[in-house]
Amino acid sequence: MAARVPALRHLRQKASHAAFNTAFYNWTLGSDTSHDLVVRPIDPWPGNPALGRGLCSGAFILEGQERQICRRLWEPTQLSPVWLNHLHGFEWLRDLRSLGGDQGRMQARDLVADWMNRFNGWDASAWQPDITGLRVANWIMLYEFFCASADEEFQDRFFQSLLRQARHLARALPGTLHGLPLLQGIRGLILAGLAMPGHENWLIQGLDLLESETGKQILSDGGHISRSPAVLLEVLRVYVDVRIALRAGDYPVPEQIEHTIDRMAQAMRFFRHADKKLTTFHGTQELDSAYADTILSHANARGKILRNLPHSDYERVTLGRSVMTMDVGTPPAWPYDDVAHASPLAFEFIYGKERVFVSCGTHLLDEDWRQSLRGTAAHNTITMDDRNSCEIKADGHMGRRPRTVSSTREEGLYATLIDAVHDGYVPVNGVTHRRRLYLGNQGHDLRGEENLTCTVGLTKPVAITTRFHLHPKVQVSLIREGEEALLRLPGGSGWRFYITGGALSLENSVYFGEGCTMRKTKQLVISTLMETDTLQLKWALQREGV
Repeated sequence: MAARVPALRHLRQKASHAAFNTAFYNWTLGSDTSHDLVVRPIDPWPGNPALGRGLCSGAFILEGQERQICRRLWEPTQLSPVWLNHLHGFEWLRDLRSLGGDQGRMQARDLVADWMNRFNGWDASAWQPDITGLRVANWIMLYEFFCASADEEFQDRFFQSLLRQARHLARALPGTLHGLPLLQGIRGLILAGLAMPGHENWLIQGLDLLESETGKQILSDGGHISRSPAVLLEVLRVYVDVRIALRAGDYPVPEQIEHTIDRMAQAMRFFRHADKKLTTFHGTQELDSAYADTILSHANARGKILRNLPHSDYERVTLGRSVMTMDVGTPPAWPYDDVAHASPLAFEFIYGKERVFVSCGTHLLDEDWRQSLRGTAAHNTITMDDRNSCEIKADGHMGRRPRTVSSTREEGLYATLIDAVHDGYVPVNGVTHRRRLYLGNQGHDLRGEENLTCTVGLTKPVAITTRFHLHPKVQVSLIREGEEALLRLPGGSGWRFYITGGALSLENSVYFGEGCTMRKTKQLVISTLMETDTLQLKWALQREGV
């Protein structure tokens, strides 16, 4: 039955498109206009002046890629899904606002007017409910910047377009959406119901949908069901936007929203390192620290950083200047698994503000890279016979996956031990992976023990590869005829890496932790062959001179 669900969702989407793509449907969206917004929430999010200057010079720039402003700018056949979301979501209005003065304002009006000319009626790409919700929210929150001082003709067209989009949004939600895209659609509906006179029913509908999705998507520890820190940050922003808008309209903020923001803010702080940037688990990049700071500030995040997220299944060990974060969970259930990585028991390690062991990150624009970087080999954990610990299917969702990932934590006065196990490879070769990570000596001693066990009798040897991807700023060299490695961090501290039970090598790796430019780096690799029903590997990273 579960296998039929994606097909049913696809049929529902096709049926919706057939219903919306008619002259009659466009007529039902109406042509009446409002003449003002009764609620004008203040938009607190920063823009990028460099991107704003690029827009005024005639080009959209997204993660280093450029698209010229021309007659064919909006054509969906030329757009990837990421570009489609960027252009038609109007997040870039903040970049123009950040310039100050009238140049950015006039360019914003010209681009909004051009969009309204081309998309006055429903469009399968530009009017997707999530993109429409994003656009509606941005138009309302940035109204004071680009529209409040415009002439009457522009404002009439603006309000007519806004009403038509909001009507469609109320009819289309929730549709086939899930996760963050659905929440973005809901946010747009709530803001439209608050800001546009006579449409409080949209506000009620949106708040009801938000209440339902909160129960589905937000875990008890404040994490998001996708287990992605990047998704969690954007979801937190959605809830903060809703709270800002409700307060601007003197509406009471439901307790559920307040409590959810508090929980998510605490979880978000869990995923930040001392450099104020994010861990790179599950489709996450480091991200701009100022952006996260702004969101957490408006969320009013406070209190001690949590040691673990028991429902999101992460452990964090902090000792001295060292922080070790470990993924001890299974991939989320369908349909929330489309950004998940095949990374049970993977970990990251940072010393002060200097990242040491990192995952390879993700690519924000290239789908082939994005899928490759989801693989187990792109993380600091074990692969067997060069297979992923979870099957990543062609549609981006997970097939074979661990049935069980469990962990325990032993906390001492001067050290912490995380003991975790997963059975993701059992359907392939019957082997379970148990990993024990120990951090002690004021954070200067990180040790790992890898225990592999086959309880059904090994039928053939299994190639075991344990990877440790290094941040590009870490210098590394093999010593003692390749039996050990020396690591030098940018701040000058030296670390020695030891192993027992395998052969150590130094291999090339890549890092997509910041933007879409591939950064070359290195990885330490322990290789061995499992020929009996049990195998144990040990390794350690210890600081020199302490």
